[in-house]
Amino acid sequence: MAFIDDLTIHIKAGNGGSGVVRWLHERGREMAGPSGGDGGNGGDIYVLAIRDLGILEKYRNVKKLESEKGQDGMKNSMYGSNGKDLIIEFPIGSVITDSRTKRQYNLVNDGEKILVLKGGRGGLGNEHFKSSTNIVPTQFTPGKDGEEADFHIELELVADAGLIGLPNAGKSSLLNAITNAEAKVGSYQFTTLEPNLGALKGGFILADIPGLIEGASEGKGLGHKFLRHIKRTKRVLHLISLENTAIIDTYKTIRDELKKYGQGLDEKEETIILTKTDTTDEKCIVAAIKKLQKFNKDILTVTVLDDASIKNFSDEIVKRLRK
Repeated sequence: MAFIDDLTIHIKAGNGGSGVVRWLHERGREMAGPSGGDGGNGGDIYVLAIRDLGILEKYRNVKKLESEKGQDGMKNSMYGSNGKDLIIEFPIGSVITDSRTKRQYNLVNDGEKILVLKGGRGGLGNEHFKSSTNIVPTQFTPGKDGEEADFHIELELVADAGLIGLPNAGKSSLLNAITNAEAKVGSYQFTTLEPNLGALKGGFILADIPGLIEGASEGKGLGHKFLRHIKRTKRVLHLISLENTAIIDTYKTIRDELKKYGQGLDEKEETIILTKTDTTDEKCIVAAIKKLQKFNKDILTVTVLDDASIKNFSDEIVKRLRK
C-alpha cells in the first residue's frame, strides 16, 4: 500500500434548512395565524489530529466530503434540527490549506480540533413575517449555503526524533530494534521509500527518514519529498555506519544538505550515532569518535546484533528526549 502524504479534497459544510409556511389550526379557525418554523443550521466541518500516519489512505479516492444539511422548519413554530457536524481525522503533522482564503491550519498536537468551515444558517418560517399589515404572511426564506472549498492536505511528520543519514546507515534496522516498527530492511540504496514511525518507551516517537544523498536539497535522489519530514522533529539522530571509511566526509555530506535546505534543519539538536559496531574493532571505533568530536561531542555507538547495546542505546536516547 502506497504511503499518502499529499492530497486534495473538496469539503462542504451543510446547507441550512429552509423556513416553511404553516398555519395554526384551531377549532372554528382553520387559519388562526402563521406557525411556520425556522430551518435548522447546516453542520460545521472540523479537522481533528490523530496519531495515525496511514489515515490519509482512507481519503485516497474521496472527491468530496460534506456535513449534514439542516432540517427544514416544521408546523407549530417548531425549528428544524441542525445538521450533524462532520469531524475529519488527519494525522498529526498535517498542514491543511483552504484554497479560497489560502489560510493554513497546522495539526500539531494529538486531539487538536479546529473549525474550518461553517454550515449555512437556517431560513426563517412565515411566522417571522407577520405584521399589522401582513396578517397572513406567505413569505419564508431558504436556508443559506454552507461554506465549501478545496483543501490541500500535506503531511509533515511530527516526531520527537528523526533518524537521518546516507542510505544503508542502518536506520530501519535500528528503528525496528528499539521500537515496534516494522520498517523494510535491505542492503541497497533507498530500501526505505517512505518515512516509518516507531514508538520508543515513554511514548516518544521516532521517524526513520529515507536515506539522503549529496544533492538532496536540490531534489536529487528522494530530495525535497523527505527533507520536509525532518522539519518538525525536535532532535536529529545522525547515523553513520562504521562500515564507511570516510567518516568525516559522510558526516559533512548530510550536514551540508540540511544547511542548504534551510528552514532551521541544521540548527536542530543532533546526536551522532555510530552504527554497526560489530563490523569493526574498538580501536577503529575510538578513532571515529575522536574525529567526530571536533564537530559534535554528543556521540553514541550501537549494534543491532547485541541486546545489551540496544538497551543502553535506548536508555540514552530517552534521557535526551526527556530534556
